[in-house]
Amino acid sequence: MMRRVSEVVEHVADTSETVLIRGETGVGKEVVARAIHAASSRRERPFVKVNCAALPSDLLESELFGHEKGAFTGAYRRTVGQFEYANNGTILLDEIAELPLALQAKLLHVLDDHQFCRVGGLEIIRVDTRVIAATNRDLEQALSSGAFREDLYYRLSVVELHVPPLRERKEEIAVLASSFLARFNKQYRRARELSPEILRLLMNHPWSGNVRELENVIRRLVVLPNDDHVHEALLARPRPSGVRPGTADGGSVAWSAETVAGLREIGRRGALEAERKALAEVLEQVQWNRVAAARVVKVSYKTLLNKISEFGLAPQSRGRAL
Repeated sequence: MMRRVSEVVEHVADTSETVLIRGETGVGKEVVARAIHAASSRRERPFVKVNCAALPSDLLESELFGHEKGAFTGAYRRTVGQFEYANNGTILLDEIAELPLALQAKLLHVLDDHQFCRVGGLEIIRVDTRVIAATNRDLEQALSSGAFREDLYYRLSVVELHVPPLRERKEEIAVLASSFLARFNKQYRRARELSPEILRLLMNHPWSGNVRELENVIRRLVVLPNDDHVHEALLARPRPSGVRPGTADGGSVAWSAETVAGLREIGRRGALEAERKALAEVLEQVQWNRVAAARVVKVSYKTLLNKISEFGLAPQSRGRAL
């Protein structure tokens, strides 16, 4: 499956055509976009990623196209937008389905004419920026509901790539897991290995969070001292929608809604308990240095404090408590 994706990447990389990358959350859409950029003649120029869902529409327009001094409250100086930063390079518009309709019209104009004005400005800015868009949404449904412009859809999907979910690429699980393991062992100066039991669990897990979930599982395996938390996390996660409980291939099983809901609750509780145990182990390892713990588990300091409070955790021994 990924071989087909690689073939398309190879063929379109050295063109300037727009590419629409589709697939579930965490499948590696950004990785594919970066591969297109790296294989193109633009590789020495910037690769810029913009998350279209991360900012409200008024700020997103300024983020994309820049603004002039005085364009709005707080605009104390001229600011260059990401399209200008990516001139002669590539811009990835992630979660493109979240782009407001007004900005969809402006983006269409930029794709057609390669020019725009900064917010609050009259100067015409001309750019040669290759656009790659990505989404995990059903764009056809968005088209039907009027939430996405049809003309923009066809302009973006000159080349359309579908990145399959990890559960359909099981031959890659062991390779990816080994790659993540090597990276995190080097990063944290560890020498963890993948046991046969862990490999079996990895191969049988449904990976609803795809490659990103696999990466986080391997990170947890390297950071924490034993495999128990990984066993619990992999066994507790529910199967993705479309795969019926109790079957490996989506076959029918007549379970009631109450039973399914109960199993989901069990899975949710199991995942929370695994998270609580993993966090407690990290905190003990760093002697309750909360700054260090936040760094290890890759969350903000505020999020860490909220998790400690949520799980009712407290130091078991005296040590630093930042």
